Amino acid sequence: MEDRLITLAIHTYQKAQILKTMLESEGIEVYLHNVNLIQPVVSSGVRVRIKESDLPKALKFIEASEIFKEEFTEQKKGKEKKEKKKILIPIDFSSYSNRACALGFNLASEIDAEIVIMHAFFTPFFPSSMGESFAFQTVSEEESILLQSEAIKELKKFEEDIKTKITNGEYPKVKFTTILRSGVPEEEIVNYSNQTKPLLIIMGTRGKNQKDIELIGSVTAEVLDTAKVPLFAIPEDTHFSKFSEVKRIAFGTNLDQKDLVVVDSLFKIFNTYDIEYYLFHITHKREDTWNEIKLAGIKEYFKKQYPEIKINYNIIDGNDFVLNMEKFIRDYKIDIISLSKHKRNIFARLFNPSIARRMLFHTDTPILALHS
Repeated sequence: MEDRLITLAIHTYQKAQILKTMLESEGIEVYLHNVNLIQPVVSSGVRVRIKESDLPKALKFIEASEIFKEEFTEQKKGKEKKEKKKILIPIDFSSYSNRACALGFNLASEIDAEIVIMHAFFTPFFPSSMGESFAFQTVSEEESILLQSEAIKELKKFEEDIKTKITNGEYPKVKFTTILRSGVPEEEIVNYSNQTKPLLIIMGTRGKNQKDIELIGSVTAEVLDTAKVPLFAIPEDTHFSKFSEVKRIAFGTNLDQKDLVVVDSLFKIFNTYDIEYYLFHITHKREDTWNEIKLAGIKEYFKKQYPEIKINYNIIDGNDFVLNMEKFIRDYKIDIISLSKHKRNIFARLFNPSIARRMLFHTDTPILALHS
C-alpha cells in the first residue's frame, strides 16, 4: 500500500534545511515543499514532509532535540489552549434519553469533555410576512407559546434531575449546559452540530423491539444520515453502564482508503481503553479475489501503523444480513458496532438505506457512526 507524504512542520527555509539534515541523519527521508526557488534564503512557509510511516520516529526525535524542543512544546501548549471538547446529547425526556445521558456523562468524565444537553421541540406554527391570509398554521400562536413554556419547564426539571444525580454520585461531576430549540428536531440537532462541531453526538434509541410504524421519521436515524460529526446511538437495553466495561468493538469496512481514516478516528475516541477490535466486511460473494487483496493490504497497513492494537478480521455473508450480523455480534460478544457514513443523496437514503441505518433498527448493540 502506498506510503503517503504528510507535513511534519512548516518553517522558514533555514530551519527547514536544518530539520531536514537532522532527520536524514536518523535515516528518515525528507522532502521540502513550497521553496522559493529564486530567493530560497528568504523563503518562508516551507513545508517539511515525510512518509507517514516515519511519523512516530520523527516526533520522538524532535521531542528529544534541544534545537526544536522549545518550539515543539509551544505548539503542544497552543493545542491545549483550544476550546474544550464537547459532547452533544439531544433528549426528548424519555427513558432512553436518560440512558444516553448516563453513558454520555461517563464518557465525558473519561476524556475530559463537557456536555451540552439539547431539546428541540416542534411547533407547527409558521407566521407569514405576507399577511394572515397567506399564513399556514395548524395551531394558534397562543398554543405555540404554551408548547414552548412546557418545553422550558420539562428541560428545567431534567436539568435539576441531573444536578441531583451528580450530587448523589450517580453521574460523575462533569460541566454541562442545556439549550432549547424550536423547529424540526432532526434539523435543529444537525444545524447546531454543524455550527459548534462537537466531538460526538450521543442519542438514545428504543432498540430492535420497537414497532415498524415508529421507525418512520425517527429523529436518530435522520441525524445519523445527515450529521457531519460522529453519532453514538445508545439503545435503551444497552448491557454496559460504563465505557470501561467495553471490551470489543466491531468496525464495518468497505475495504477502501476512506475507511482507514475513519478507523483512525475510532482509535482516538477509545485510546484510553483496553479494546479488542474486529474489522468486518459484508459481501454477497463467498469468494472474491479482489476483496481478499484489499483486505490483505488493510491488514498490512494496520500492522504497520498500530502494532500495539489487537485487530481481528472477519468476512460476513450479506445474503441474510440481519441474521448473520446478529450471529457475529453474539459469537464474538461485540459491545459496540462502528460504521462509516458515506455521503449519500436523499433518494439513496430513501430507497437504499445505509448499513448503519438498517443496523440502528435491528440490534440492541450501540452503534457508533463515523463520517468518512
